[in-house]
Amino acid sequence: MGSGVRALVLADTHVGGASTRQVPAQVWSAMREADVVLHAGDVVDAATLEAIASITPVHAVLGNNDHTLRGVLPDRVELSLGGVHVAMVHESGATTGRARRVRRWFPDARVVIFGHSHMPCNEWVDGQLLFNPGSATWKRMAPHHTYGLLELDAGEVTRHEIVTLDRPSAP
Repeated sequence: MGSGVRALVLADTHVGGASTRQVPAQVWSAMREADVVLHAGDVVDAATLEAIASITPVHAVLGNNDHTLRGVLPDRVELSLGGVHVAMVHESGATTGRARRVRRWFPDARVVIFGHSHMPCNEWVDGQLLFNPGSATWKRMAPHHTYGLLELDAGEVTRHEIVTLDRPSAP
């Protein structure tokens, strides 16, 4: 892939504190193949970020449940990966009006990553990719546990995928 970047995208892991949730082995394995991890908030525990950083570089934003990470993580991150302007925030607000809202917040971003809802989103709107990886650990109302993969190369998004971790059992 040349100068391309493979990013594993997480949000809403909610690992640590009183939680018994664990990041699945498949996700740790996928991290070893990634150039970077992007975490869109609600990590909950610094130990999770430290464990990720021991495998690959990580960029994370503050989520509404990241109480112990206040003052450590930023509310928003903007960076260039593979020549692609990527922005990340935890809460993007209601689904209605989201595309216009995040375009106002990040007018130059080609990709906007967000979390909070635990619901995957992988949608192009007027040339901007809106990407929520869902949650690998707590699906809540989503049908599956998920995470995201992005491949960014020469200023282009060459892959944007929501990876499903659990499949429904056969009837």
